[in-house]
Amino acid sequence: MNCVGIDVSKGKSMIAVMRPFGEVVVSPFEVLHTDSELSKLARLLKSLDGETRVVMESTGNYHAPVAWLLHDAGFYVSVVNAILVHNYGNNSLRRAKTDKKDAIKLANYGLDHWLTLPKYVPEEDTRLML
Repeated sequence: MNCVGIDVSKGKSMIAVMRPFGEVVVSPFEVLHTDSELSKLARLLKSLDGETRVVMESTGNYHAPVAWLLHDAGFYVSVVNAILVHNYGNNSLRRAKTDKKDAIKLANYGLDHWLTLPKYVPEEDTRLML
């Protein structure tokens, strides 16, 4: 069971890959939103043992290319509302916010909500269902 937390911003994302009990599978790293880097990310995630799910916050349109590419590559992708994740795990007195910490928080959120994560459906697929 691997959960990939992706903190998406304009033009780049911070990636963290976690397993239960705080095990860090891959130390947080940055990926640019280019075809080559996102394809390299998909290959890395496919090489992991066990089921892998991807969690990211809805960020206007910034998350769309990342979510679409990983969904198209066959991953279970979940795009969650930032409000749902905001207070998750905020039991520390220190409120430092970094992209790395946010990516880890998203991955841990995904692990804790594994069975109830909403599955991402690309917009064009949604339109076809209507």
